[in-house]
Amino acid sequence: MRKYSSKKIIKILLTGFLIFSLCLCGCVSKSTENTAKYEIKIAEQYGLAYAPISIMKQNKIMEKNLLGVEVSWQQLGNTAAIREAMLSNNLDVGFMAIPPFLIGWDKGMEWKITSGLSASPIGLITYRDDIESIKDFSEDDRIALPQPGSIQHILLSMACEKEFGNAQKYDDILVTMSHPDGMNTLLAKKDITAHFTSPPYIFKELENKGMHQILSGKESMGKDFTFIVGATTQKFHDANPEVYQAFVKSLNEAIDFIQNNPEEAAKILASVYDLPEEEVLNYISQITYENKVRGLKEFAAFLSRNNYISKDVSDLNDILWEDVDYVK
Repeated sequence: MRKYSSKKIIKILLTGFLIFSLCLCGCVSKSTENTAKYEIKIAEQYGLAYAPISIMKQNKIMEKNLLGVEVSWQQLGNTAAIREAMLSNNLDVGFMAIPPFLIGWDKGMEWKITSGLSASPIGLITYRDDIESIKDFSEDDRIALPQPGSIQHILLSMACEKEFGNAQKYDDILVTMSHPDGMNTLLAKKDITAHFTSPPYIFKELENKGMHQILSGKESMGKDFTFIVGATTQKFHDANPEVYQAFVKSLNEAIDFIQNNPEEAAKILASVYDLPEEEVLNYISQITYENKVRGLKEFAAFLSRNNYISKDVSDLNDILWEDVDYVK
C-alpha cells in the first residue's frame, strides 16, 4: 500500500479542489450564459385593461416562447414614469393609452406602437346629485385623473371642446391621482368631486349608492377606440429582433387566452387583483382584449388641433412598428 506524507496529501487535495473549482466556474458561467441569453424589461399600469400582461407574466408565456429570456416586470403609476424609465434604459416595453404615447413621441421619444391591448369602458364618476353633466362643474370642484395628458384628461378635453368650444376649460380643476387613490378618495367623498377612471375602478365605484356616471369615453370620442397600446423603444426593437418577435407572439397568446378561456383567466387574475373570481369574470366580459389599434388618427387630429402635439402624424409608419393591425 502506497503511503503519502501529510504535505503530499494536502498538495493533492488542493490541486483537486482547484481543478474542481475551475470546472464548477466554467459550468456556472456556461449555465448563466444559457439562462440569461436574452433580456426584456416590461412595464404595465394599474387596472384590468392590462390583464393580458398579467396573464403573460403569471403563465410565463414569454419564457416558453424564447428559451433563455430573463423578463423583468414593473408596475408604474402613469406614462410619465414609463417614459422616464425608457429614457434611462431601464425599460424596453411600456403599456399606455394612445394620447400620452403621441405626446411622448412628439417630444422626441424614440418609440413606436407594437400592438393594441384593450378597448375598455372609461367614465367620469361623481357622487354629487347636482352634477348631471360636465356643464355643472364650477371652479370650486376637483376632478381626479392619472395625470395631465392621460387619456382621461384628453377625453375630458374632447368633451369640453364639443360642449364649450374650449378644450382646456377644466384644466385648472384637475387633480393628479392614481386610479386606486382616486377611487378611495371619491368613495370617501372628500377632496374631489369626480373621478375619470377605468376598470375595475369604474365598476366598483358605480356599485356604490349615489355614484353615477356623467360622461363616457365613447361619448367624448364619438366612436370606439383602443384604450391601451404597447410601445417599444427604437433601440430595443432594432437591437433585439428575436426578443421583439417573441414578445409580440407572447402578447397575442395572452390576449387569445383571455378570449378563449375567460373562466381560467378570471381565476388567475383574481389572485393578481385580489378580487373574487366571479367579479373578475364579470369585469373582463365588459372589456375587449385585442391587438388591433383603433382611433389613432382621431386622437392625433385632436391633439394637433389643440396644440398638445406639433408633429404631423399623416405617415403612420412613423408611429407603428411593422405588422401592427391598424383599423381606420
